[in-house]
Amino acid sequence: MFIQTEVTPNPATLKFLPGRTVLESGSADFRSADDAAGSPLALRLFEIPGVAGVFFGHDFVTITKQGDDADGFDWAHLKPAILGGIMEHFMSGAPVMASDGGMPSEGEEFFEEADSEIVGTIKELLETRVRPAVAQDGGDITFRGFREGIVYLHMKGACAGCPSSTATLKHGIQNLLRHFIPEVQEVEAV
Repeated sequence: MFIQTEVTPNPATLKFLPGRTVLESGSADFRSADDAAGSPLALRLFEIPGVAGVFFGHDFVTITKQGDDADGFDWAHLKPAILGGIMEHFMSGAPVMASDGGMPSEGEEFFEEADSEIVGTIKELLETRVRPAVAQDGGDITFRGFREGIVYLHMKGACAGCPSSTATLKHGIQNLLRHFIPEVQEVEAV
């Protein structure tokens, strides 16, 4: 089994491509070992000292490390252990997620019923134009709500805590949504 790695815009995050499907649909974001209880693979990865976050996309695993290189958590030391953990997991045939799904809840979406058409357009633009680009960098962005002209999005994986995430939100996503939907005034991360 050959696992490719790719850097992301977030220096604390690395993307691992195992060459097979990780999740059939959606994504899963784990910020701690407690969050990972529903995923044997995430639990295995959190056993590696220095792993601070695990994110699953359709065909990739994104790992966020603790601290910085000065803390002893540099990629040169973490990467071989992570590669080994991912490889061992897939070779064992164990599921990525427990049979009950085990996905952490993201909370309810919120918006006024009168805005449902606007929300539908926002979701379509996110699905077709934003999420594919963000997935290439090892992350995901999902819709959380729309209220009084403000779109609320949840940033996951490499996007969470990325130094360029504010620019992505304000200059990329906000401008895109404003262009197609005049009712959108601003985009905020939750």
